[in-house]
Amino acid sequence: MGIYPQPNLWQCGPFALKHALVALGILKDERDISRVAGTHWWHGTDEIQLGRAARKYGCDLLLVRRYDADRAKRALAAYLKRGVPVLLCVEEWSHWLTVVKYDSSRFILLDSRVPTVVDIATWPQLKRRWVFHEEDELEDGDVRTLYDLHPVVPRFRPTSKAQFSLARARALRKNRRLAERWDDYLGDLLAICRPRTSRISKAISLGEFIRRHGAMMLESIDYWHGSVEVRSVRQILNNLHFVADTYGLIIHEDDEKRAIASITALLTLWTAAEFGVRQVYGPREVKKRRKRR
Repeated sequence: MGIYPQPNLWQCGPFALKHALVALGILKDERDISRVAGTHWWHGTDEIQLGRAARKYGCDLLLVRRYDADRAKRALAAYLKRGVPVLLCVEEWSHWLTVVKYDSSRFILLDSRVPTVVDIATWPQLKRRWVFHEEDELEDGDVRTLYDLHPVVPRFRPTSKAQFSLARARALRKNRRLAERWDDYLGDLLAICRPRTSRISKAISLGEFIRRHGAMMLESIDYWHGSVEVRSVRQILNNLHFVADTYGLIIHEDDEKRAIASITALLTLWTAAEFGVRQVYGPREVKKRRKRR
């Protein structure tokens, strides 16, 4: 799982819903979403099917319709300001994408048809893609414009919402390796860190945690492994820091020692998988069993 392009032309709906869910801190695979929604290669996925899948994961997929572009923009910006991701069916209702942030007159999109998936659009750019032209059946030649938005509203209070920004979006577009493994990073961090709340006072950010203990963890891994690229391991730490800051995840001071052990174990496993390891303490002795007569 992660933020990567769709493998075909008809699975954009499940990918769009997956991206909306991950913005709410909910990790679901697009294949599971496709199965629940009943996505089909011939007709893709409509809003009714996506609504069924959203309810399966504790969310409601709303429909808000506007006929005026400026009113549509205000409605979209209002939901995004509340931290609610919004699905749009664009290109004359032929492709689904997710809008996750409105920042400094730019919209941050997660579009599975774009190679980088993370995309940034101005309002004129998004408006051209979003508008749907509907011919009036009674008035020949009369066409009206529709702007449908589908907010993904959780039925619960999410504790770990993604806080995207233009800077984060641009950084993520460049770091494809992080984007493709986004769900893995987030899943591991949710097991180690806590969401930032007003009730937690004695806590530190992951950035501060890395400042305190990062060098020690890297030196230990380098010492015991012997031929690790420290720069590569440090990049994994930076990726963890990036994802943690995006979701506002912190480490309580009572969990600091456990976090050292957990993150060191993660880095060690990654190092072993990436660079390989030799036998430690020699091969395991296998005792021969006596044959029964």
